[in-house]
Amino acid sequence: MSGFTLDDLEAIVAERAEASPDESWTAKLVAGGQTRAAKKLGEEAVETVIAAISNDRGNLVAESADLLYHLIVVLKIAGIPLHDVMTELAKRTGQSGLTEKANRQS
Repeated sequence: MSGFTLDDLEAIVAERAEASPDESWTAKLVAGGQTRAAKKLGEEAVETVIAAISNDRGNLVAESADLLYHLIVVLKIAGIPLHDVMTELAKRTGQSGLTEKANRQS
């Protein structure tokens, strides 16, 4: 199993966001602003869904990686550390998903 984590990805995104947009896709996305990065995240989400319903395991893995990367970029632009998302997920593990969802609707 890989020792690579989402924290590692977040650190790489932060570092590359400081590069020249001519040299880094991450820097280009950041320079383009949240709207551009969010649109790209949406595109990757759709591609991930298509791979999933096509039962294309290899493409699903690749598209999932793209999706996670673009999510980290969107979070970076928004100034939201991955830690905040992980904390939110941790709060949700104390109850079933059905209960958590019902509580959000009320």
